[in-house]
Amino acid sequence: MPKSIQDNICEERLFSSIFNKYAKDLRNFLYYKFGEQLNPKDKVQEAFVKLWENCGKVTPEKAKSFVFTTANNLMLNEAAHQKVILKYQGTKPTHYTNENPEFLMQEDEYRKKVQLALANLTDAQREAFLMNRIEGKRFKEIAEILDISTKAVEKRIYGALEKLRKDIKEL
Repeated sequence: MPKSIQDNICEERLFSSIFNKYAKDLRNFLYYKFGEQLNPKDKVQEAFVKLWENCGKVTPEKAKSFVFTTANNLMLNEAAHQKVILKYQGTKPTHYTNENPEFLMQEDEYRKKVQLALANLTDAQREAFLMNRIEGKRFKEIAEILDISTKAVEKRIYGALEKLRKDIKEL
């Protein structure tokens, strides 16, 4: 049975009534959950724009759920973006150093040794090692990502550590 005109969100009057019914509650929900910093009014507008773009796919019964979920996800994405901005605002590039030139030269040589030693690892060892040591992932997480057993991850990382210790005597 085809949808009647009253059941079609693409119909302007129905869309308008849905907007009037849920916009204030949605804005309050976002404000209480995330505060004013992330512009909850803008996210409400964006959520309703997405509802309008998907009006043929969303039934009126699902409209409230759709806009609340969409707006919440938009706010979560914005919050994550703000964290990245704050992280990089906090790190300022150094244009000077108090280190002597000999130390800087040794540091550069050491960095080159580490890069060469990492390049000498097998692809499997390097991938597992960097996921563990740089990204901070646990063995179980790495195993799930690489679709291998936890023991295989352990073997790759311990093999990488042995090879790195052999290649870089300072470790």
